[in-house]
Amino acid sequence: MTSRKMPVEEFTTPDPVTASEAMTVDELRALMDRHGIRHLPVLRGGAAVGVVSDRDVRVVLGLDVAAKHQVCASDIMAVDPLTVAASTPLDRVAYAMSDQKVGSVIVTDDDGQFYGIFTASDALNALVEIARGDDPDAF
Repeated sequence: MTSRKMPVEEFTTPDPVTASEAMTVDELRALMDRHGIRHLPVLRGGAAVGVVSDRDVRVVLGLDVAAKHQVCASDIMAVDPLTVAASTPLDRVAYAMSDQKVGSVIVTDDDGQFYGIFTASDALNALVEIARGDDPDAF
């Protein structure tokens, strides 16, 4: 059986699709649709400064065209996203996500540099792997 002390890095999406602070809502939506994702880390100089969710984008898409075109990623992103080191145990990360009611976590490498994103979907994939243990045909 897989250890619950497994590092979050094992289930993190490395080098995910990212956004810049200046991207428009239409650009964010197109990026999410093209890649089938719901969370976009927003980077500035290679460091994650926020996360935009599909929910954030949908709210703005309801505005009139003129108002919508005045909104960019930096206006709607969640600033100071929950961030963990790649070596953080998976159970601690999942608990923090649940406790803080967030759908994604920014993951950094040992040097504190942006590594990737760990989402609720990644957590469910981890749960499936742990539940299956050594039997990939368990379900």
